[in-house]
Amino acid sequence: MQEITSLSLESLKSWMELNGEKAFRALQVYDWIYTHDASSFEEMINLGKELRQKLTAAFRFPSLKLLRTVESEDHETIKFLWELADGKRVESVLIMSATRRTVCVSCQVGCPARCAFCASGREGLIRNLTVGEIVEQTLHINRYLKLKGERVCHIVFMGMGEPMENYDAVIQSIAIFNDPKAFCISQRRITVSTVGVVEGIEKLAKEDLSVNLVLSLHAPNQHIRKKIIPYARKYALEEIVMAMERYSKETKRDITYEYTLLAGINDGAQHAKELAQILSGKQCTVNLIPYNPVEGLNLQRPAKEAIETFRAILVEAGINTTWRYTKGKDIAAACGQLALQKS
Repeated sequence: MQEITSLSLESLKSWMELNGEKAFRALQVYDWIYTHDASSFEEMINLGKELRQKLTAAFRFPSLKLLRTVESEDHETIKFLWELADGKRVESVLIMSATRRTVCVSCQVGCPARCAFCASGREGLIRNLTVGEIVEQTLHINRYLKLKGERVCHIVFMGMGEPMENYDAVIQSIAIFNDPKAFCISQRRITVSTVGVVEGIEKLAKEDLSVNLVLSLHAPNQHIRKKIIPYARKYALEEIVMAMERYSKETKRDITYEYTLLAGINDGAQHAKELAQILSGKQCTVNLIPYNPVEGLNLQRPAKEAIETFRAILVEAGINTTWRYTKGKDIAAACGQLALQKS
């Protein structure tokens, strides 16, 4: 049974008409879900009993069950553990910074990329999430924020999973996030992250969207990248960077390269110089992310001095560089720490 939250407004209008109902009923259903926070069709009292029965027979609502939340010591990050209808589990994260409320959503159970420093892919890919399972992560967190007079204003596809390997569901969920009748989040406040699935990057460039695109780069050359990201064996680094450049030109959007710094592996001055050479003259930002510890992985975060040296080399080369302040590390909610939960 499909989740009602998987349907765009236009799709729901079509369903209404196919089932002998007026199209405007779809607007009423959307209003109940995204404005009035209804949790069942029976609450939709301005719909006839027969229509409510049709909806109940056709759609599941809701599909996510909240198992637990964990809040960071600084109260700026909250991790949510969800149980799906089939018993599988995923995590998403609410990040609070000044007035910004960002939800980091998952798009798969597990991850096929199996990056060496990341907990999400240690058991590989289990399955894709549906549109509704992606949307409901944000729907429930938005309801949590409404109790405090706040709302979700940014979405990042940086949780569990590789968005380009669940492409259709990600694109459809972006449409719902952007819909004025649903979340009304600007596409420019939505970010999609990828390890470098070239076909997906090129397809996204043709979607007539203005979402931000982030490449999980993590290495200055193909040799190191293949060691850190097994997925890199599918695509040459030069091919991926060229695809990112084409995306930037097609959409007129700057792109970001995320670079997780691993002590003794990719954090040396020579690595920084190689990276600067690859990105020289490109309209982009490099986001440096010191490694966040994952239980069972024998990797280390570089010393502060090494990070500063690395960044200085990029800055001197004229490359816009940020150094991400780690949020949620104490609750395993930081970059690379979301794991496949079983209990």
